[in-house]
Amino acid sequence: MKHQFEIGNTKTFEKLVTEQDLAQFESGVVHNVYATFALGRDAEWSSRLFVLEMKDENEEGIGTFLNIKHHSPALLGQLVNFTAVISNLEKNRIDCKVIAKVGERTIAECETGQKIVLKEKLNTLFNTLK
Repeated sequence: MKHQFEIGNTKTFEKLVTEQDLAQFESGVVHNVYATFALGRDAEWSSRLFVLEMKDENEEGIGTFLNIKHHSPALLGQLVNFTAVISNLEKNRIDCKVIAKVGERTIAECETGQKIVLKEKLNTLFNTLK
């Protein structure tokens, strides 16, 4: 595992809200707005951008937590800007605070956690769950 980042470093990601991101369940579309669960996926991706640079070939990241405070909707076709900021780095653990905005309007504040572990260890764990 590489240790090139420190607390306060940032990564950014832009996401255009598409039909696949709308609030929908088995019964159909609930609202034509960015779903909280899609927002969570993209918040995790924003912090995973650090993991992609930190992990070695024989390692992988795995999520440990996701907290979302959804403040305002993003509409279909709007561009959401994510900024992930490292809030904690401890051994193989990386936590981030993520802010999602449409223009100047904050739509969500999120926190994510990931650990970087050996792929072999993950595979062993997953195989014990079958």
